Amino acid sequence: FLFFVFYLVMIYSHYTGYPFPTAPPVDPFAKIRVDDCGKTKGCFRYGKPGCNAETCDYFLSYRRIGADVEFELSADTDGWVAVGFSSDKKMGGDDVMACVHDDNGRVRIQHFYNVGQWAKEIQRNPARDEEGVFENNRVTCRFKRPVYVPREETIVDLHLSWYYLFAWGPAIQGSITRHDIDSPPVSERVVSIYKYEDIFMPSAAYQTFSSPFCLLLIVALTFYLLMGTP
Repeated sequence: FLFFVFYLVMIYSHYTGYPFPTAPPVDPFAKIRVDDCGKTKGCFRYGKPGCNAETCDYFLSYRRIGADVEFELSADTDGWVAVGFSSDKKMGGDDVMACVHDDNGRVRIQHFYNVGQWAKEIQRNPARDEEGVFENNRVTCRFKRPVYVPREETIVDLHLSWYYLFAWGPAIQGSITRHDIDSPPVSERVVSIYKYEDIFMPSAAYQTFSSPFCLLLIVALTFYLLMGTP
């Protein structure tokens, strides 16, 4: 009987053009909102002054959602973008989450542990609700991971404060390679997920005239030229 009903529906649909229900489309990747930075989430921006999640060399945001922390990462690369949680400002012994663009066009979230200067992939991945996209030569992703985890050397508890290491670089066949710059940026101080700030760090191209020493040197040279030499 059920087969007969299905057969009648098939015939009816064929002659009336009535479409069968289809699966809802997959939601596109929601753009990262930077106007929430410093308010409902913490942000780090590295690059040109005034840059956002689509124009910074590197961008990261974090916010607490229940028992999880949601991270958003984006970088000007076709390979990978990552954040590391470290007890110091140096690479080594760090819990790392990376978003990797593979050869099939997908962006996968992977978990690594820095052994010295080498990143070892860890099969136990705390990430969930993962999503990522590769557009306009940028890797962008969003994922959650729990605040508290059972004691584990390769996975830190995020309720504690850590230095954040920021890195990005190329990938070969979905495997990460050395980061783009020799000295990737690091948070100036330890980061607490309970404090939302909007922190900007100028990239090397914009650091030349931003340091106090350089500004003082410019002022001195200007004064010297205006006063002239004796």
